[in-house]
Amino acid sequence: MRIPSLVLLLTLLYSGRSDAQSVADGTWRKDSVYLIRDSVLIPTRSGHSISLMVVRREGAADKLPAILFYTTYYQGPGDAIFGKRSADRDYAGIVAYARGIRTDISAYAPYEHEPVDVYDIIDWISKQDWCDGRVAMFGGSYTGYAQWAVMRQRHPALKTIVPQVAVMPGFDTPYENNVQTNNILAWPNDNIYKRPPLRRSLPFEWYEKGIAFARMDSLAGEANPIFRNWLAHPAYDNYWQQLVPDAAAYAKIDIPILSTTGYYDGAQIGALQYVRQHYRNNPAAEHYLVIGPWDHWGAQRRAAPTLMGYAIDSVARISLMELAYQWIDYVIKGKPRPALLQDRINFQPMGTNQWKHAASLEALSRDSLQFWLSDGNLVSKLPRKAAFSRQVVDMKDRKTENNFFTPEIIFDSLDASNGILFQSSPFEREVTLCGSFGGQIQLTTNKRDADISLALYELQADGRYFFLTRYVGRASYARDRTRRQLLDPGQSVLLPIGATRFVSKRIGKGSCLVVLLNTNKHPFEIINYGSGKAVADESIGDAGVPMELQWGNRSYISLPVCR
Repeated sequence: MRIPSLVLLLTLLYSGRSDAQSVADGTWRKDSVYLIRDSVLIPTRSGHSISLMVVRREGAADKLPAILFYTTYYQGPGDAIFGKRSADRDYAGIVAYARGIRTDISAYAPYEHEPVDVYDIIDWISKQDWCDGRVAMFGGSYTGYAQWAVMRQRHPALKTIVPQVAVMPGFDTPYENNVQTNNILAWPNDNIYKRPPLRRSLPFEWYEKGIAFARMDSLAGEANPIFRNWLAHPAYDNYWQQLVPDAAAYAKIDIPILSTTGYYDGAQIGALQYVRQHYRNNPAAEHYLVIGPWDHWGAQRRAAPTLMGYAIDSVARISLMELAYQWIDYVIKGKPRPALLQDRINFQPMGTNQWKHAASLEALSRDSLQFWLSDGNLVSKLPRKAAFSRQVVDMKDRKTENNFFTPEIIFDSLDASNGILFQSSPFEREVTLCGSFGGQIQLTTNKRDADISLALYELQADGRYFFLTRYVGRASYARDRTRRQLLDPGQSVLLPIGATRFVSKRIGKGSCLVVLLNTNKHPFEIINYGSGKAVADESIGDAGVPMELQWGNRSYISLPVCR
């Protein structure tokens, strides 16, 4: 659908841009060996213009395939680097900004417009006289999400996507398993509204005062509409679900895809959910996954030699950006498929200095290790006698915390932070973990809800701890993330351990596994007081009597082991 020219003109005038004529004919400026059109405004079906820049290398062919880097961030003229990198590889490089960025910020709504706007951007690119009609996309985080958003209705000109560390709104951000973190306020404040950064003391002030999480923007001194809108959707409801492909859309995705993420990537849960849903609904999909010992940054740029104090294996020290371009060359230009992609699943077990490959996520493991949480131990058999490990947390007490914090991957001692530790016997032989752990938690509490934290470590034979991964989830959503089901105080319940991160590491002979089980009470994640009210509206006044948690020995974790 085309926007009438009058509507387009009004849109451009309203945006306050002076380069409205560039939509029609454009003006190119020279920058070294590049030709750049910046602040181009293009129409969308919504009537809102989108700002983008086009970068071509001087002397390039008249018509080129295009690579679109779509972003919600504007950092300044330096953003041209994303287009220049593509131009250096004989593509037209496009940097496009989310609705409202560089135009009218009042039109901005994170995640909400990408399914339509990105389609319209691709449509515009494909019809320009410098484009040969083929478009690819790559990039990470929000940019990764945007690639999946447009897959709700793929434009025929889009030939491949490379979603790196792709967030899934409502699934892993701004919540993880329905638990909010404090960056839910800082992200829009700092990155979108470009307000002065929130003072670092703000989380601690909120914690000390005990006010409702929903009032944190008031504590910061200025209302934040994005923050408040997100808090209105604590369940994975239709508001979130409509932003990504549904089953029918996944089934229709027939273009090659390369996904990348890392074991320590905050967005890994969402990135893998896209992969799983695509495989589930289109088993023959040409969709490759690369995952290794990287964080959110390393899994979309170049892996650092050292991650949180851990020296990663040399074979994992690769450039994920270069891999993205190699993939696009494979799809668009018919070059060889990147050598790393020997099968659909490609992962690097830490401590082996090797890559492993499998045809599917299910084919990764030959077996699993199951451990029951019983009386401070991780045992391989279900205990005959039911028993509970008791924990009492006074949510009104601000002198202590029940926290999870690990600035380094390897450390000498483990701070239980008032949680409960469970440890296995030493391993009699080495094994290699590969995949996402699962299991269940048996919980009895005097409250109607609780946020559960479960961190997994390897206690190495040398006495040092190696942080593997962590699960955090809200008890009332454990059985169904779309619908809250409050607990019955005093009644034992079995709660499945839901979406967890994929991790692969060789566990040495003589090592033990350690589980740290806890509930949250600290400044960096929302506090669930257990009253049954909307958690964001709870305050210290809702704490009541101390929270009593009885963790039953029908709780277990299941860890996949490599073939």
